[in-house]
Parts: sequence; C-alpha cells; structure tokens
Amino acid sequence: MKELKNYIKIHEKRFLDELFSLLRLPSVSADSKHKEDTIATSKFVAKSLRDAGCDLVEICETKGYPIVYAEKIIDKELPTILVYGHYDVQPADPLDLWDSNPFEPVIKKTEIHPEGAIFARGACDDKGQVFMHIKALEYMTSTNELPCNIKFMIEGEEEVGSENLSLFVNRNAEKLKNDVILISDTGMISQDTPSITTGLRGLSYVEVEVTGPNRDLHSGIYGGAVANPINILSKMIASLHDENNQITIPGFYDKVLNLSQQERDAMAEAPFSLKDYKESLGIEEVYGEKGYSTNERNAIRPTLDINGIWGGYTGEGAKTVIPSKAFAKISMRLVPNQNHHEITKLFQTHFENIAPKSVSVKVTPHHGGQSYITPTDNIGYQAASKAYEATFGRTPVPQRGGGSIPIVALFEEVLKSKTIMMGFGLDSDAIHSPNEHFGVFNFIRGIETIPLFYKYFTEMSQH
Repeated sequence: MKELKNYIKIHEKRFLDELFSLLRLPSVSADSKHKEDTIATSKFVAKSLRDAGCDLVEICETKGYPIVYAEKIIDKELPTILVYGHYDVQPADPLDLWDSNPFEPVIKKTEIHPEGAIFARGACDDKGQVFMHIKALEYMTSTNELPCNIKFMIEGEEEVGSENLSLFVNRNAEKLKNDVILISDTGMISQDTPSITTGLRGLSYVEVEVTGPNRDLHSGIYGGAVANPINILSKMIASLHDENNQITIPGFYDKVLNLSQQERDAMAEAPFSLKDYKESLGIEEVYGEKGYSTNERNAIRPTLDINGIWGGYTGEGAKTVIPSKAFAKISMRLVPNQNHHEITKLFQTHFENIAPKSVSVKVTPHHGGQSYITPTDNIGYQAASKAYEATFGRTPVPQRGGGSIPIVALFEEVLKSKTIMMGFGLDSDAIHSPNEHFGVFNFIRGIETIPLFYKYFTEMSQH
C-alpha cells in the first residue's frame, strides 16, 4: 500500500491534468451536434488505455458510437476481470445553472469535499470513475504488480440506453469472457462510510404525445370549446399517482419483490441523516410513497417520474394559443421481478385508456433494462469489501442503489458472470444535474482501492 500511495502522490498532478483533458471533451451522446466530440472521446480513452499498459486496444465501430475494447493478458491460467464503463455524458443543460463552464473543469472546495472537488460534466458519471481504473492499471503495469488478466469495455451510449452494446456483447461473448465484471458507475454513503452497491433498479423510459386540434388555436376564440392538450396531459399525468403516492397503472405492482421486515431493518442501519438530506436539497420536507422511508423509496420501491414536459409557446413575452400538441418524457424505475417490456406495455395501455376522446395519444417507448442484485456471499463482493476495508479502515456497508445500469442484467445472462459495483461518488455529487462534481479524495481513493480488489480477487480465486 505504501508504494501505491507514493506512486499516486508523485503522479497526482499528471493524473488530474489528463482527466481534465478528458472532461473537456463534450461527449454528449444524446445530442448529434456533439457527434465528433463523442468520437474524439473514444479515441482519447483508447490512447489512455494503451499508455496505461494494455497490449491490445480496439475502437469497435457500432451503428452508434464506438465501444473501446482493451486487454492486458499476462497468463491465461489466472483470473480475468472485465471493467465496464462509459465515456458519454448527459447534456449539461440548463447551462445558466452552472457556476462554471461544464466542459472546463475546475477544482473547488466544498463543505463535503474540503480537499476540493472536480466540477465538470462527467466528472463523476462516469469519466472520473473510468479514469480511476485506467490509472490503477498504469500503476500495476509500471510496477509489474498486475496479479491477473484485465479487459476493458468502455462504451459511448450508456446515457442513451446502450442500444448497440447488447449486440456487441452477444457477438463477442468469447472475447469478453471473464471471471467477474467490475463497474464504478455508482456511489457510496460518504467519505467516512464506504459502501458497495448490491442492487440496481430497472428502467422503462417512454415519451408521450397528446394531440388535440390540427393546429395551434387562438385561446380567446377557441378557449373553453376545444380541448387543450397541455391541460389534458397535465390531468393524465396527475392521475398516475394516488393520494398515497402509489402508481395507479393496473398491474404495475403485481410482480414487485417486497423485502422482508428483517431486510428493511438491515437497510435502516446504514448511516443516514434526514435533516442533512433535506438541507442538501434545499427542501422543507421529503415526498413519496406512504409507508416507506426515504432510503426505501429511492432504492427498493418502483417509481414513475416526469423528466420533461413541453408544448405551446415558451418564448419571451405572451402568445395566447391553445397548442395542437403537448409532450412529456417519463421514466419508471423498476425493482426485482418487474420486466421493463411488460411495464412499458402496461403504461402504454393505461395511458391510452385514460385519454378523453377530445385528444389522441401516442406513446413511444425509448430504452429500458432489468434490475440487478449482487449476492454478498461471492468472492467478488468479498474481495471488494476487503479492498475498501484496507483503504478506508472500515468494512463497507452493502447498499441498494436507486439508479439503473440496464446492461448489467444482460452481462450475467450472456457472459455468465457476476458484476461488482465499486462506486466512489457521493449522492451529493450532482450527477445529471448542473454543477456535477467528483471529490479529489474520492478519485485518489478509488485508484488506491482498485489494485487491492485485483489482488484479493486473485488470491481468493486460487484457493
């Protein structure tokens, strides 16, 4: 450990400079204006992996953005670890809510990150965390301390549903063959309380379109006589939750896996301050499904949220119209046993059924994925736990995550291996939000912890 810490200390400035170069590339996969930037980012990642010591590095073309594959095979008799991550990022909008340029990284001290945090889009999700793995590999290859084989699969479409990754995985199952998959695209409880994500929610993402009259109408001449699609859409959305904040779609909860009271009690033992949670978000009260705690609502219960809604005139000043159309984007986070295809169909049927005849409705499914649970009794989890304990000085807490990495369930189905989620971000790091950031402490601690996972996993695999 001492040699590892010394290596990081000597090279920390270079590590950060290189990460900053990666963060300056606006690899927004959802926006075609950034197509060339996103492709350039794949090339940057490939070069970084080559420089870190990979013997084989390939930029694999897809119908969308490339997948960067790399490997360092030292002995085929040794275990192989596959690292998955993504180089694409969420759009930075709304830009006016950022305190600095989202694609010009800066380090600023915060109350939670007194040592400084890197502010930039992608700092935590997921460029900063991918780069931890690349620098950990650099250390292990430069000091000849890599104990096993390593493969990398870094994609450029995670933020838009990983549409082309499943085809790549199915076609390259032999190339991707591994003993365990390692992902750092999650977080932990705090800098003092490390945790390992043991579950992810699934996802169903749809867009809805409500159409009324065949053109925008004068709200004075037609107001009160013709259905306003925005009014109708608002009522339809409001009806999707009842007075207890449960989702009203028939059949939505039929297959939900409910945790036992014992499991819920174990979850409640994780450190959590409701007061700090509310203060960090600037809210007076939390909100959600009746009968569940905040941590249960955002991890073990399914949800339905409106991610965007628009229609009519939204420019400066006034324009008195009844719009012809109204739109919304809706995401549903799912829990074990809920199939995202089934939930999407249930939503579509219900939303079409509740629409009045004065409008027509179109539901367009986008992307989705299954939930995932990592058992804590396998050697992958145990190796990760031991690695965190060595660097943080305490045993990490197993914790269900509220987010989704839809491709993880496919990994197990096709590659027949478990996924370990060693995340180093914090909930307060504002991923997907303005002022996203990643603590320098967390970045460095990740580089320290990852090589120990390789060491312990290899040792446990050989016993």
